[in-house]
Amino acid sequence: MYLFRLAMASLANRRFTALLTAFAIALSVCLLLAVERVRTEARASFASTISGTDLIVGARSGSVNLLLYSVFRIGNATNNIRWDSFEHFASNPKVKWAIPISLGDSHRGYRVMGTTDAYFQHYQYGHQQSLQLAVGRAFASDPFEVVLGAEVADTLHYKLGDQLVLAHGVAAISLVKHDDKPFTVVGILKRTGTPVDRTLHISLGGMEAIHIDWHNGVPARGDGRISADQARNMDLTPQAITAFMLGLNSKISTFALQREINEFRGEPMLAILPGVALQELWSLMGTAEKALFVVSLFVVLTGLIGMLTAILTSLNERRREMAILRSVGARPWHIATLLVLEAFALALTGVLAGLGLLYLGIALAQGYVQSNYGLYLPLSWPSQYEWTLLGGILIAALLMGSVPAWRAYRQSLADGLSIRL
Repeated sequence: MYLFRLAMASLANRRFTALLTAFAIALSVCLLLAVERVRTEARASFASTISGTDLIVGARSGSVNLLLYSVFRIGNATNNIRWDSFEHFASNPKVKWAIPISLGDSHRGYRVMGTTDAYFQHYQYGHQQSLQLAVGRAFASDPFEVVLGAEVADTLHYKLGDQLVLAHGVAAISLVKHDDKPFTVVGILKRTGTPVDRTLHISLGGMEAIHIDWHNGVPARGDGRISADQARNMDLTPQAITAFMLGLNSKISTFALQREINEFRGEPMLAILPGVALQELWSLMGTAEKALFVVSLFVVLTGLIGMLTAILTSLNERRREMAILRSVGARPWHIATLLVLEAFALALTGVLAGLGLLYLGIALAQGYVQSNYGLYLPLSWPSQYEWTLLGGILIAALLMGSVPAWRAYRQSLADGLSIRL
């Protein structure tokens, strides 16, 4: 215990250097833990984007591409699916529920998705959590009603009863708008931390209505225009959709139905298992994820090397201090232990300060990160893996502290009292 008190007194005597060293370690520890938290939560958030859906079906392309545009609203489909093909599989005895999806339009940079009320009833995310409305209701019989994701409503400051105009295409700035058929906000979904938050949901009838007077991607002119009131009285059954999601009565029949869809002779289609496609997509980003973690490890190593450099640099200045300790009865292993304790104290202070910086940063940035990036960073105790990382840092500090300790151990009393010119 007296050696520990002596080590603390020695560090206090060199407090400016000691504080700078501990602060450097704290920053590196904070960065390492922050990267690990973001990696863990990003993986969990990514994996929980969609839950409870057995199959996603789209035009034949790649599984990752189908997952990106149907779930993440990124990119576009290579082709559409005929409505009668959707009805064929929606009525299959193996299918419990089916959610059609129609994409193609946007509003101020946010994607618009046409669907049915089955989407609000059966779509799940996270641990089989269903979508819930924060205010309002789902769209009903009127085709010109829209339900907003939480981020869309917050960012664009929409509330119930507001009217908005959809733009043709998915560009952030579009010159072609469906301004003759405005939509009314009737509901706002609770935040989910998934792409649902960044989506405007309209009915399939609404998607059909805004394009009913379009021909070959160009709106009609003059007498060819159809007003919103006229569209309400027309048959708005879609001819084609982008994709659809299926929930089955039995998980056992998943592969059989997948094979049936992939071999469907009516048109080329692809059915994927969301979980498998999510793992495939995440594996594509695995290299960058590991690289980021390795960089943060090297930052911690740099902080520890800085601590080692500070202790080694101070050894020559402390030769007389060591000699005096030896002269009053301290043994060489006392001197070595003293330096190891100093290194451990600096590392422990840095680890504790790094944890404090981490939790302070999470407390300040939690709301911003969740609203802008869909990542929820909890103010929770370090996980077992994080404790292992912190323990590894302390062990590395002890090993590095043994280098100056070994040098001090080898110094003799005569060397400490001699004067070097």
